[in-house]
Amino acid sequence: MLASGFTAATVSRSLFFGTIVSSILVSLTDTKYLFHIQLVPHLWRYNQYWRLLIWQSCYNNSSELIFGLMTLYHMRILERLWGSHKFASFLISTLPPTLLIPPIVLALLRLITYSTLNVLPSGPTPLIFALLAQYHAVIPTVYKYRLLISSSSTDAITCSDKSLVYLLAVQLALSSLPGSIIGAAAGWLVGVAWRRDLGPGIWTTWRIPAWVTGGKQGRGEDFDNLRRRLQGEGRGVGSAIDDSEGEARQRGFGSGSLNHLRSDS
Repeated sequence: MLASGFTAATVSRSLFFGTIVSSILVSLTDTKYLFHIQLVPHLWRYNQYWRLLIWQSCYNNSSELIFGLMTLYHMRILERLWGSHKFASFLISTLPPTLLIPPIVLALLRLITYSTLNVLPSGPTPLIFALLAQYHAVIPTVYKYRLLISSSSTDAITCSDKSLVYLLAVQLALSSLPGSIIGAAAGWLVGVAWRRDLGPGIWTTWRIPAWVTGGKQGRGEDFDNLRRRLQGEGRGVGSAIDDSEGEARQRGFGSGSLNHLRSDS
């Protein structure tokens, strides 16, 4: 039976409720204008580059918040599969590219579209879509079903148990066009690049200290300790076998010599 809620998903729970609290706080304090990015005038005129660090901290409207939270809630299964240590390491390692790539893409598209595109909405949409790429790759489909769209049995759409998650993600990507879809696409590409190990050498292997997520040591260290213990036991068994074989050969030599002396006498 699947665990309900945020059981065994402490990092997902912190990210989920942290997004809620930050979005409510910026709404109550009327500071929403500080978190979204406008290339002009925020970056190219006022040099407010600090916005590049905080624009994923919260959502500025309720529709994005609802769809983002619902999608993020389904991503908790990744933490149960990977463990909190690897899940938190993934979030931290993919945060820098998801912070910087969408504004860069927006700037390039602004040049191509003759200054038509200018706004990047706030919210952790790129980070959620980086998680969604992992969800798509590692979580298997449990069942499929068909939805009839007409009276004919041939006119049907095949769906799966993961279709609802993808539908929520599409709603999130389309919530604040065109900036929201830029962030969603960039986040998905970052997730795919991480999955295929296309970044720097230590990008996919780097892990945060185990104590950050409440662990004493990493799973890899557990495997190394187990391997060393098994190797030590194997050497002990091997030496014991060699000793027993040596004793058997000595007993065989001694008994053969004794029989030879008896036959001579």
